[in-house]
Amino acid sequence: MTTAETALASPVVRHDADGITTLTLNRPEAYNTLSSATIAALSAELATLGDDPAVRVVIIASTGKAFSTGHDMKEMRTHHDEAFLSTLLGDCSRMMQMIVNLPQPVIARVQGIATAAGCQLVASCDLAIAAHSARFATSGINYGLFCATPAVALSRNVPRKHAMEMLLTGDFIDAETASRIGLINRAVEDRRLEDEVLSLARRIASKSPYALRLGKASFQAQANQPLDAAYRCASADLVRNILAEDGLEGLNAFMEKRAPHFT
Repeated sequence: MTTAETALASPVVRHDADGITTLTLNRPEAYNTLSSATIAALSAELATLGDDPAVRVVIIASTGKAFSTGHDMKEMRTHHDEAFLSTLLGDCSRMMQMIVNLPQPVIARVQGIATAAGCQLVASCDLAIAAHSARFATSGINYGLFCATPAVALSRNVPRKHAMEMLLTGDFIDAETASRIGLINRAVEDRRLEDEVLSLARRIASKSPYALRLGKASFQAQANQPLDAAYRCASADLVRNILAEDGLEGLNAFMEKRAPHFT
């Protein structure tokens, strides 16, 4: 099989350039559903990134008309038993947590529709930029299925009343609304989507790799702590950052009025 044929056959395609790794969901004919094979492939790629010093930023993207329409309903109907479904949802939950716990910032590049677990995938990323034409929904309720696992990521990004309205109605929201309620960072012209995401990734990748990794971990660690504990955690992290090699270089660059050169 040629390299091109292998890429076409793979549910997730990886591309690396200039410190940026793009993981692309590659089942456009199936609207990039999160089948067990896709979850396994994406999890395998994510598992290799954390210890790779060359990777500074990760982009999760997709091909075709949909970012992802969530779980593969045909697969779930075919394997309609507790063991399979528990394994599938457990694997998916671990994959979402891998994104949250990945040392590098992760950006979702969203086109088309992102529904149910596809919406969950967007919410699990640190940042998200969507095309103006993109739409979002937790639409399981329309088919008698409350989107319980997508609700975990959604409720950690979106105010509760907005999250509950999405979960209880299954209605679509447009990209501008998704931006307003905090599900995504912003919406951009469709033709500008790839360039806008790449520009953001490059700006982030230009920063100190040490500070990026420490910063994401610090943000996640303090977010769910009481205020006093959060400040203790954040203060300790900032001390570590200042004492690190890149921290000293940043201080020297500021005092010397020059651009820093991070290791």
